[in-house]
Amino acid sequence: MTSQPSSIKFKVEPIIPSAARTSASLRDIGYDTPRAIADLVDNSVAANASHVAVDFHFEGTRSRIRVTDNGTGMDAATLLDAMRYGSEREYSADDLGKFGFGLKTASTSQCTRVTVASRRAPNNAHIEVRCLDLGHIEDTNRWEVLVLEGSDRPDSVIEPLLDHTGTVVLWENLDRILEYKDPWGDWAKKKLMALAEQVDNHLGMVFHRFLAGEVPDRRLTIAVNGARVQPWDPFSRGETKTEELPFKGFAIHGDSGTGIVRVQPYVLPRQNEFSSDAAWRRSSGPASWNRQQGFYVYRAYRMIQSGGWNRMRTLDEHTKLARISIDFFPDLDSVFGINITKAQVNLPQELRELLQPVIAQVTRRADDRYRTKDPKGLRAGTPHEGASQEPASPRADPSSASTPPTSTGHSHIGGARPNGPYGSSSASSEWQPATPAVKPRQAIEDAAAKIGEETALERIITSLMEQHPEVARALGW
Repeated sequence: MTSQPSSIKFKVEPIIPSAARTSASLRDIGYDTPRAIADLVDNSVAANASHVAVDFHFEGTRSRIRVTDNGTGMDAATLLDAMRYGSEREYSADDLGKFGFGLKTASTSQCTRVTVASRRAPNNAHIEVRCLDLGHIEDTNRWEVLVLEGSDRPDSVIEPLLDHTGTVVLWENLDRILEYKDPWGDWAKKKLMALAEQVDNHLGMVFHRFLAGEVPDRRLTIAVNGARVQPWDPFSRGETKTEELPFKGFAIHGDSGTGIVRVQPYVLPRQNEFSSDAAWRRSSGPASWNRQQGFYVYRAYRMIQSGGWNRMRTLDEHTKLARISIDFFPDLDSVFGINITKAQVNLPQELRELLQPVIAQVTRRADDRYRTKDPKGLRAGTPHEGASQEPASPRADPSSASTPPTSTGHSHIGGARPNGPYGSSSASSEWQPATPAVKPRQAIEDAAAKIGEETALERIITSLMEQHPEVARALGW
């Protein structure tokens, strides 16, 4: 069958999608709240922001979520294009954006009204404000945004930009978040605050390399409700017993040419090899040890997959200490099958074949380490027969600390706080009992872990640090 010569002219008719039905359908593209907010942070990173603030404000049906950054901001034309579905801006080689849908689809997956304010010029206080209101689009069935000026501009989007450039995204009418019949009730408030904790944990995981200063020429801090987000390193590289296997670099062919995929395997310590029980619990991750084994896939330093073997092997208790980082850049997006939500990845067949020996090596090593048994009752940091007699990692004794630990005011992945090593008894030449004395903090955390109430304990600790900080410090928090 021969194709038609290009010189032939066809009669065409424009096809404009229904604005009301299309915008409504795009709400179900697959975001949950933590991923939706992470997509907004992607835009902030692309705008060279060094700080992003995420604030959850409960006010019944008027509850709102706001994401603020101090990036380069946008002028009127750029902001209008950013509000367009399928915006046409140019993406750099290490840009976290991709499709031109993220701001709109991420936002409207959670709310029906999103207002964006942006200030571009450092020496000009003018702020552009646009609003995408699904109620207006449904009424008019037209692709329109509202231009907000003067008193129509909410103070909550203007105030953060009075002193610097940047962008503010405000979500209102949170119909996908506050689904309770009584949106003013305690359950609705508790859900919104619990959601803030989930977002904190997710951002600490997804952007942990940015937060830890591991990304070249980039510094980023994120705060959720005023508390600084702590990075969560899935490979526990701060633990002396973590084993880092040799990395591999694989050339993979994509639509844009050949790109390099960097593969780095790790074997994490056993529970009794961690510096503390708190560190072990934190390293377990949001899905716990078994489901956190496997691949951690990064696109331009941003995590897009946390655990799982992508159907290359099954989860196994004996290999739960095996974790592998896989790094690639956007030039290989097509072969990795990256979608709009950046929530899943398909490993290309070419890479899957190259990964087989890497998987075999790291899971074999993890299995061997898991099966190495220690004398009954051995605790973290305790030397055992045959082990190297290295000095134990220093542990802070809260009673002798010169400054109290910093309160973060929120929970972290794995139910443990980042400053979590237990206090330890000082060495003494006097007779010691066979079972070391257990400090109150350790006893409380162990009891909470035994009955599966780590999350409840975290909330108690947060409240204690706010109401009775001297008691919290005395206990070691």
